[in-house]
Amino acid sequence: MKRFVCSKHETLAWLEYEEAQPTGSQVQVRNDFGAEKHGTMMQFFKGQGNKRGSWDDAAGVFRPGEGIVWNYPIDLGNMAVGHVAATGPEVRQLKKGDRVLCYSSFRPTIIVNESDCWAIDEQISWKTAVCLDPASYALTALRDGNVRIGDGVAVFSLGAIGLMCVQLAKLAGAHPIVAFDLSARRRDLALRLGATSAYDPREVDAGLAIREATNGIGADVVVEYSGAMTAMQGALRGVAFGGTVVAGAFPPPWPAGLDLGAEAHMNRPNIVFSRTESDPNRDHPRWNIKLTRETVIHLIRNGLIDGSEIVDPVIPFDDLMERYVPLVTDHDASIKLGVVF
Repeated sequence: MKRFVCSKHETLAWLEYEEAQPTGSQVQVRNDFGAEKHGTMMQFFKGQGNKRGSWDDAAGVFRPGEGIVWNYPIDLGNMAVGHVAATGPEVRQLKKGDRVLCYSSFRPTIIVNESDCWAIDEQISWKTAVCLDPASYALTALRDGNVRIGDGVAVFSLGAIGLMCVQLAKLAGAHPIVAFDLSARRRDLALRLGATSAYDPREVDAGLAIREATNGIGADVVVEYSGAMTAMQGALRGVAFGGTVVAGAFPPPWPAGLDLGAEAHMNRPNIVFSRTESDPNRDHPRWNIKLTRETVIHLIRNGLIDGSEIVDPVIPFDDLMERYVPLVTDHDASIKLGVVF
């Protein structure tokens, strides 16, 4: 068996692994489909994700020059849909043949705990199912921003997370929903998924576009997922007085130039940083990462979110070495890379 990895900075490789059998409460899943997490994995492929040093969880700081966040080789791939091939003796709910969703790198089989698998019906689109991860980030961002019925919402960057933000904002009763992305393809998709308007931020004054869409008030909540300094500036320019900017991206360090003395100073918005995995949740003890994912699973099972046009393109597993980098780095060619095993 082989798995697909980033073996070192900007280097891809196939690594062999032995197919293990599940023990205890573990299950073995034979993957049918998989999907990537573009933004995060590209940070580590390019090396930027490790330049800050190791993360000191106890101190809550990075330690420059003292190790790295993730050691190479780093498994590529994020989620998979497959069928249970074998179960450990302590498994209680799942059985052989069940269709499941789980976190998995690009590999034909994986061993996971039963508690880390979600059973899904055969009729549920695998493309929607593998959007559990971006939808979890989107849900957390909207909850961190305290989006409420009738709020004006703007979203910068229409990758998988941003497109899920658009869908969930609509589901939450937000209006208007203003979307920004460099790609016409992504903007068109955002409009189909619930955005009321969509713009190329290079062609408009993003802040003014948000204000014009909200009758001059500005957005109650702006979600920024591009990681671009210009997008953050547009968010600060377009957010309403006392509104909230949610910073959810994982960007490299920005150059000088972000102006915090302009609209940000006058309109006094809140800037909230959002990350699904950073428990305790802002609504602890009522909310945590487990409840966030269970909520998204509910949305998936009930057809309330749609990933059918987000996971694109879809390629064979064996083509990853040749096609991974061109697809993942081309903003127009790929939104969320899918794989067939």
